[in-house]
Amino acid sequence: MILSSSLLAQDNNRFARIEEMHERKWQNLITQAQLSPNEIEMVKPVFLQYEQTIWKMHQENRDAFRAALKNAKNVKPNYADLNERYVNYQFKEAQLFKNYHIKLRKLLQPETLFKFYKAERDYKRILLREFQDHKQHDNH
Repeated sequence: MILSSSLLAQDNNRFARIEEMHERKWQNLITQAQLSPNEIEMVKPVFLQYEQTIWKMHQENRDAFRAALKNAKNVKPNYADLNERYVNYQFKEAQLFKNYHIKLRKLLQPETLFKFYKAERDYKRILLREFQDHKQHDNH
């Protein structure tokens, strides 16, 4: 019972961190794309749905790869299956992005949508830089 409480707390903590990350990204997008209050209200549910779907898919894929490679010393992984899983993941991610784009282009003017996408790319670079800085800090 204590173990399950601990695991539940870890899951809740992880979920809270993911939600914080989505909110931080959202705030960055609002600022960088200069969304109006009306645009914010319309786009936020679409954004959150997309982010949560992508994150869940990423977690499931990561867990499957970890499980398949966990016993790689004892049992050779089925690389053909892993390759198919990887390609299918990339394809599904592209399909989800296309659907996301179709929804967003109904809500935002082309110039605003361009700024929104640019803000998303910039945010990814910021996260990568923070990750690299954190990793370098941990190594010293």
